[in-house]
Amino acid sequence: MSKTQSRSLDRKKFFADPVMVTTIVVLIAFLTLFILYPLAILLVDSFITDDGITLSIFQRIMAMSNFRRAIGNTLKVGLLVGILSSLIGLLFAYVEVYVRLKTSMMTGLFKVVSILPVVSPPFVLSLSMIMLFGKSGIITRYLLHIYDNSVYGFWGIVIVQTLTFFPVCYMMLKGLLKNIDPSLEEAARDMGAARWRVFTTVTLPLILPGLGNAFLVTFIESIADFANPMIIGGSYDTLATTIYLQITGAYDKEGASAMAVVLLLITLLMFIVQKYYLEAKSTATLSGKASRERMLIEEKSVTVPLSILCCLLAVFVIGMYICVPFGALFKTWGYDFHLTTKWFSQVFKKYKGFKAFKDSFMLSLIASPITALLSMIISYLVVKRSFKTKGFIEAVSMLAMAVPGTVLGIGYIRGFSGGVFRTGFLQGLYGTGALLVIVFIVRSLPTGTRSGISALRQIDKSIEESAYDMGADSFRIFMTVTLPLIKDSFLSGLVTAFVRSITAISAIILLVTPQYLLITVQINEFAEKGAYGIACAFATILIAITYTAVLLMNLVIRFFGTSRYREET
Repeated sequence: MSKTQSRSLDRKKFFADPVMVTTIVVLIAFLTLFILYPLAILLVDSFITDDGITLSIFQRIMAMSNFRRAIGNTLKVGLLVGILSSLIGLLFAYVEVYVRLKTSMMTGLFKVVSILPVVSPPFVLSLSMIMLFGKSGIITRYLLHIYDNSVYGFWGIVIVQTLTFFPVCYMMLKGLLKNIDPSLEEAARDMGAARWRVFTTVTLPLILPGLGNAFLVTFIESIADFANPMIIGGSYDTLATTIYLQITGAYDKEGASAMAVVLLLITLLMFIVQKYYLEAKSTATLSGKASRERMLIEEKSVTVPLSILCCLLAVFVIGMYICVPFGALFKTWGYDFHLTTKWFSQVFKKYKGFKAFKDSFMLSLIASPITALLSMIISYLVVKRSFKTKGFIEAVSMLAMAVPGTVLGIGYIRGFSGGVFRTGFLQGLYGTGALLVIVFIVRSLPTGTRSGISALRQIDKSIEESAYDMGADSFRIFMTVTLPLIKDSFLSGLVTAFVRSITAISAIILLVTPQYLLITVQINEFAEKGAYGIACAFATILIAITYTAVLLMNLVIRFFGTSRYREET
């Protein structure tokens, strides 16, 4: 059969499956409407005025000294956070993969450190930093007797973001280091090279693309971060906070849109380099799983200093997270350390805590299964099916990863409070819980899709083709064959989407209305007012909810996941 005939047959099969065609059309409509359209509206607002196409809005914002300063500040913070996070992540990954640890306690510490940023709101460490090292901080005021210390500004943001994001680099680099064939390094050792020389001449060149990848991921996260600079930045402006203040303080929607386009261009450029250059180069550099077990380093001159350094950093990070529940239990942080439960009581009695948790929980609960299912459907179409718009679906679904939350929030304001849809159902979305759910879905979609693509690439095509040959349509194959095989990824995506949704802040802070109270918005509001007891109480309960969700996911996967099924069979 010729290639032309084969394509013609595939096309006939494709159009003979109405469920598949309908799914693709609905997906394209969803991605276009809720990802591309808001970004397009930002471009329209930035370039088009009553006088036609113009650069006057960009000229106006570039003339603002605070905006120019914010660009420089953002790039400086992103660069330093990216470097520090990558180096600390590499240190943790190297110690876990290459060093023989004497106790399992360190492995446990590493696991705790890697999961804490996932299950906590993005600005928890900012609260801890202020309470430990601020003017009323326990360490600065009571241990070091420094009464005028300020943690606000450049170094406050850098330290908090580094401690928040380095676990991401650690998880990425750990996988890369495990995949290096140990024989490559041992050959250099056998030729008399010292460990440092082996690391610099063999190990480091092999993981350099992966290290660059980790740097760029962290750089993107840093410059897109809104919550930490808002709480601990003080007068040190970043792009995310400047955009927020431009629309909420100056009521300049066009100016905010132009600023958002500048931030979007920076993150998109970094995302393209990271996604299409460094990721491909990283996978080509490594040869897959190690051919045999690695001989772990046992020399005390190496193991002792590295282990101590990692332990100190891990304990410090964990201590900062532990500071949050204590902040909710002390009567007045920095002055009166008598234990009390008044802050937890006030959360529910005075500050509508029940409504905040109910709204956040319900919206996240609605968004998470939709996100997980959409992620698996997109992954299935990208990996298992061939059609013309496949590249479009994959690219746009991943695009949300590169769009800062503040940018997306402004895009939704401009797109759904005006824009093209001035009347009708879509206009009615603005200010509703449905729009918040859509934002949660869009923000979590890339993570679930990447996980699903990785899982589906491990499944042999013949399993699904046999079901197709027996007359099953795409929907039946997906529900009865594919989804059960990747249910670990589905469950993981479900909980990840829930955790990301309930801890989100940057995109929704501009979209939430008085009709809805969300926990993260409440925490941010009280932290800005200096009401740290209430903020810590909200944050403690939120961390408890998200950590419980992760534990339940692990239990479900352990007892009902595909890995258990494989062990039993």
